[in-house]
Amino acid sequence: MKRLANGAHAAVVILVLAAAARASDWPQFRGPGGSGQPSDAAPLPEAIGPATNVIWKTALPPGHSSPIGVGRRVYLTGVRQQRLVVIALDRASGRIVWEVETPARKLEKVHKIGSHAQSTPVADEERVISFFGSSGLFCHRQDGKLAWHRPFGPFNNDFGAGSSPILVSDWVIVSQDHDQNSFLEAIDKRTGKTIWRTDRSEFLRGFCTPVIWHVNGQKQVVVAGTLRVAGYDLDSGKEIWTVRGLARTICATPVVGDDGRLYLSGWSAGGDPGAAITVEPFDDVVKRLDKNGNGTLEAKELTKGPISERFSQVDVDANGSITRAEYERFRDLFRLGRNVVLAIRPGGKGDVTRSHVVWSNNRQVPFCASPLFHGGLVYTLKSGGLFASLDAGTGKALKYARLPEGGDFYSSPVAGDGKIYVQNQHGWSAVIRAGKDWQVLSTSDFGEDIYGTPAIADGRIYLRTAGHLFCFGEKR
Repeated sequence: MKRLANGAHAAVVILVLAAAARASDWPQFRGPGGSGQPSDAAPLPEAIGPATNVIWKTALPPGHSSPIGVGRRVYLTGVRQQRLVVIALDRASGRIVWEVETPARKLEKVHKIGSHAQSTPVADEERVISFFGSSGLFCHRQDGKLAWHRPFGPFNNDFGAGSSPILVSDWVIVSQDHDQNSFLEAIDKRTGKTIWRTDRSEFLRGFCTPVIWHVNGQKQVVVAGTLRVAGYDLDSGKEIWTVRGLARTICATPVVGDDGRLYLSGWSAGGDPGAAITVEPFDDVVKRLDKNGNGTLEAKELTKGPISERFSQVDVDANGSITRAEYERFRDLFRLGRNVVLAIRPGGKGDVTRSHVVWSNNRQVPFCASPLFHGGLVYTLKSGGLFASLDAGTGKALKYARLPEGGDFYSSPVAGDGKIYVQNQHGWSAVIRAGKDWQVLSTSDFGEDIYGTPAIADGRIYLRTAGHLFCFGEKR
C-alpha cells in the first residue's frame, strides 16, 4: 500500500510538472478572453525587429489574420495563388506542419487594402476553426483533416468579413454584421450545428469580434455595432442590455478590464466633435439630381459628396439605386454617430445608456486598433500614431502624444511584462514601457506591411508581416 501511495504521489507530481512546463496559449484574436495580454508573466524583449531577438522566421502566403497559438502549434490563414488556406506551424521551430485548402465557390469582394483571409482563427487542443466570410466556417482537427464545414452568405458587404470567431466551452460564437441579414450565432464546435441564432439586421456592416463578459455568474456575449453596443445571454442569445451613442461603423473590439468593467471604442468619419458630416434631405436631392425621373438615385446621377463616396454602403440591397429609405437611414447615421471611448459598469438590463456608462471620452478615439486595458490603465492608438494612456476610472488622458512614426494602425496593441507592442500598416514597430507616463523603448522597421495583431505566450511574441511570421523572445 505504501508503494502504491508513493507511485500515486509520483504520478501527481509528474502531472503538475507537465502542466507547469506546458506553454501558455493565445487561442483567439487578441488572446485569452480577447484581453490583448498573455495568461503568463514570462519576460519579454524590449526590442524586436527583422534581426533583433528573432527565434525563428517563416515565409508565409499573404493574409491579414492574426496568429494564434495553442499547445505545440501556431495557426493562421492565408491566400496562396487565389486559394484560401489554413496553416499550422510548429511553435518551437516555425516549421510548417500542414497547410490545407478551404474550398471557395467564389472569392467575395473585399476592401482595396483588405484580404480574403481577414478573420483570425480560434483553436483548442483538438481543433482549429477558421472563418472565410461567405466561404464559411471550417473546422480542422490537429492533423489538418476537415471535421466539418458550415457555408454562410453570400454577405452583402464589398469590404468583406472581418470579425473573428471565438470559442466558449463547446460553442463557437460567430458575429457577422453586414448591410443585410446581420446575425449573432452559437454553433456546436463538434458538429457545426446551430445552437441558437439571433437576428441583428438593424446593424449595418461592422467588424467587431465578440467578447465574453462575466457578470454576476452569467456569461454575456458583447458585440458593438451600428450606433450601439449590446450584451446577449450566452445560453439563449437573447439581448440583455444596450448602450447607445456609438459610431456608425465599428471596427474595434471591446475589452473587459481587470476591474470588471467593459471598455470599447468606435470611430467613423463625421463623428468627431465639430466635424459632423451634413447631408441634404433626400427630397431636395432627388428633385435636383434624379435625371431619369424614377424616384431613386443612381451612382451616375450623384455629385461628389458623402453619399456618392459611400454609394455601396448606402445602397443596402445592392441593386444599383438608392431609395428614399436607404438614403434617409444613412443620413441619420451621420446625424447620430458619435466617436467615443466608453467605460461601462456591469449589471444592467435594458437600455442602460444613462445608468451604466461610467465615462465617455471623445478625443482619444482609435479607428481600427482596439483599446487595451493593462495595469489599471486604458491605452488607445489613433491613426497618425497618437498614443494615449487613460485613467480607467475617469477616462481622462494622462499622457497623449505622437509616436515617432505615424500612419494608419490596423494591428491592435498587445501587452505583457510591462511592455506594449504596436505596429503600423507599413511595418513600423515600437515597444513601449507601460505606465501613466509611457515611454518608447525601441523602434524598428520590418519593411513589410502589417495588419494582424501579434500573439504573446510563454515569453514569445508571434508577429505576422505581409510575407512572414516571426517569433521573438529573449534567448534562453
